[in-house]
Amino acid sequence: MRAHQDTVYIAVVDEERNAVSFINSLFDHYGSGLVSPKSGVLFHSRGQSFVLAPSHPNRMGPGKRPMHTIIPGMAAENGRVVMPFGVMGGHYQAMGHAHLLAKLFDHRLDLQTAIDLPRLFPSPGTNVVEMEQRLRDLHGAALEARGFVIRAPAWPIGGAQAISIDWERGTLLGASDPRKDGCALGF
Repeated sequence: MRAHQDTVYIAVVDEERNAVSFINSLFDHYGSGLVSPKSGVLFHSRGQSFVLAPSHPNRMGPGKRPMHTIIPGMAAENGRVVMPFGVMGGHYQAMGHAHLLAKLFDHRLDLQTAIDLPRLFPSPGTNVVEMEQRLRDLHGAALEARGFVIRAPAWPIGGAQAISIDWERGTLLGASDPRKDGCALGF
């Protein structure tokens, strides 16, 4: 599995509650190698995820997009945005989004606690599960007894940023993952 180390996520909410959820990833070192002459932005190289085999679901063709993990999130309730959010971390992103939303909406945890909880990630197509230390201490032996190979992650499992909009109180609450660089700011 390739490492995806060049992802940036930004959530912004202004005073009128317009919200932006933005994620950009180069995918690989220096992305495509192309730079915008006006902005200096490096373009990503997600197109390399296409497959040339005609029977593959990620084959190149009209109207097709390569599988990727550029997933900016935006939660809404009753027709209003309640939270721009994003989870970085390559293949972990989709699972990370589900994990974060379940902790917030199913378990009613506060935003920072939901982001801080320990994580695990099963390596696709294997019996290997990467687990952060607290989870390994609590559940690692039980999973190993069931035939899983438990490993410490080589780098942080994901990194999340989010802003919760409380429409009734008129407040914003930001949270940032300590696993990655980032911060929550308000002014």
